[in-house]
Amino acid sequence: MELIYDTGWAEQPAIVEQPLIGDIDCDVVVIGGGGGGMSAALRLAEKGVDVVLLEAKTLGWGATSRNAGYITNSIAADPELLGFLLKRERLRSLYRYAENAVHFAEDAVAHHGIDCDYRREGIVMAAVSKGQLRHARRNAKVMAEAGSSAEFVEGRAAGLPEGFLGGVREGVGGTLNPGEFVLGLRAATIRSGVRVHEHTLARDVTDTGDGVIVETPNGRVRARKALLTANAYSAGLSITPKNLATPVWTSLVETEPVAPERLDEIGWTSRAPMVTLHMIIESYRVTPRGTIVFGTRRVQAGRNPLPERTPAPHVADDLVRGFHERFPGLRDITPQKAWGGWIGMSSTWLPVAGEASDNVLYSLACNGHGFAQAQYVGHLLADRIGGAPLHPDLAAIWHGRKRFRLSFVSGPALYAGWLADRAADRLAALTK
Repeated sequence: MELIYDTGWAEQPAIVEQPLIGDIDCDVVVIGGGGGGMSAALRLAEKGVDVVLLEAKTLGWGATSRNAGYITNSIAADPELLGFLLKRERLRSLYRYAENAVHFAEDAVAHHGIDCDYRREGIVMAAVSKGQLRHARRNAKVMAEAGSSAEFVEGRAAGLPEGFLGGVREGVGGTLNPGEFVLGLRAATIRSGVRVHEHTLARDVTDTGDGVIVETPNGRVRARKALLTANAYSAGLSITPKNLATPVWTSLVETEPVAPERLDEIGWTSRAPMVTLHMIIESYRVTPRGTIVFGTRRVQAGRNPLPERTPAPHVADDLVRGFHERFPGLRDITPQKAWGGWIGMSSTWLPVAGEASDNVLYSLACNGHGFAQAQYVGHLLADRIGGAPLHPDLAAIWHGRKRFRLSFVSGPALYAGWLADRAADRLAALTK
């Protein structure tokens, strides 16, 4: 199995936009060219705003092109726990926001004509033990009461593989190729007239009171306002709210192509993409190229400055071990390559947006489920920075100037979660 640095979904752009050299002025500077940054820049350009977009690598190089490709209305936390912790209206507003984010991402694919193999097939939060199945029933009830498009399903009736007992099927969203999506959104951003500077690291951001100055290795940007959409890399900037994000490395593995009849033999007749109900999820999906992509399961915390890296060999091996446990009928299928990326986990475990200062807004709408949400929040923040009232969906995650508590996301905590999941797996195997 090859461990690679780049995303395994698509090739990198053939032509790179020029890095910033010298000093420039603009109305708004967007820092971070992932899905959220590109969406924000596109919206600002659409409104006639002079916008500069800075990206340390190439647009979409980070989590936007490296994830599992799920467009989901999940909000990165256990629904049953959220139902206990949050007021009913608060929970309803979060699911409304998340579902609208799905539709926003779908509209972006259509509007920009992006060929990325989008399949509107929903997603199943799947149970691999009787305990998880009971949990799924409770989650489905909480989600339905919160207005989510979700329902409880039995495994065989839903066409899930053997060993997957059932779960919660989300009625919206689906899967795509995130690498191809990034290439399409990047092309749309460049066409829009946004002044894009790739390979331009934002070293420091200063709010001067009457504007913002962004320092880069070979120049600076002076702007009236700034949007900080750097996801896991936000913590490398001093203006970022303390404890906003913990960088977490997640990994994916892709197999060789699998014959359709092999999937039918193991009961995966629906080909439904799945995430499990472990503390640290496992994800499994069949791609249009006939491979299976699976990942997460074992994740690692990091610190800025974040290194370029491949998945750790022991993590990749553990992912393959998990794949063999879930799909014993596919043990002969060869894993071909593994890649990964850094995501930002908020200290609240929920998507957030707010104000870092008078002239700097930020978002952290990832937490492992934010492919669509990061884009939607970028769009809403672009309107907000232009003076629009707080949109109800932005209000659902708005943090304002409030401080963040110390995050519970850490290397030891993530390892403990993995150990707990494996202990639960062993117990489930003994009670079958």
